[in-house]
Amino acid sequence: MLEKTVLAHSNAGPGVEHPLLFDLRGVKKDFTIRHALFTGHQHHVRAVDGIDLQLYRGETLGLVGESGSGKSTLGRLMSRLEKPSEGCLFFEGKDIAGFSGEAMKSFRRSVQLVFQDPYASLNPRKSAGSIIGEPLMIHGIGGKRKDREETVARLMEVVGLRREQMGRYPHEFSGGQRQRIGIARALALKPRLIIADEPVSALDVSIQAQILNLLKDLRREYELTYLFITHDLDVVGYMSDRVAVM
Repeated sequence: MLEKTVLAHSNAGPGVEHPLLFDLRGVKKDFTIRHALFTGHQHHVRAVDGIDLQLYRGETLGLVGESGSGKSTLGRLMSRLEKPSEGCLFFEGKDIAGFSGEAMKSFRRSVQLVFQDPYASLNPRKSAGSIIGEPLMIHGIGGKRKDREETVARLMEVVGLRREQMGRYPHEFSGGQRQRIGIARALALKPRLIIADEPVSALDVSIQAQILNLLKDLRREYELTYLFITHDLDVVGYMSDRVAVM
């Protein structure tokens, strides 16, 4: 069972010039596990238990903890991939549990994810250009096809890839390059918050530093807010303005 989050400050914390972006109050998440198909026996596992957490616009909040502590579950709750069993999650003052329709579409544009496994998070049947451009098509933004392709090409260059690589498929890229594709996809909708769930743990140490520096540069260039989930204290110390420990 996860105890309440304890906040510890590193570096300079947010001041009055940084408004509150996300406010979590008493958030809990239970999962139901069935023991057999026909017996009906089941029990509940509490993955997140009573989380109070604030995330301020423009900061990088590091979320650390042991494996199984509920870090990724909390990230999924904040992105509305999961719904809380109890508690409230306020994004810019509005409880995301009640979002649907246009409100949910707007929220999806504002909050994007970068996943741990850069290969599993990419569709192997789609080219890099299609993967990065898919959010633009889903949300109906980016103009005509030629305009979207130019946007995708620029995003690839922003994350350190070449526009000539748009037609290549995920298996033709290295692990670090795949994660760059995932980051470009997250940037496509110009989000305000990126939830990065162990984004470098599957990469070689030499590549990790490149991706971390890229994320730092993008934060400044695009005025991003990060929830940076990791178990690596060295990484979280390098990336974060504040640290929440689970």
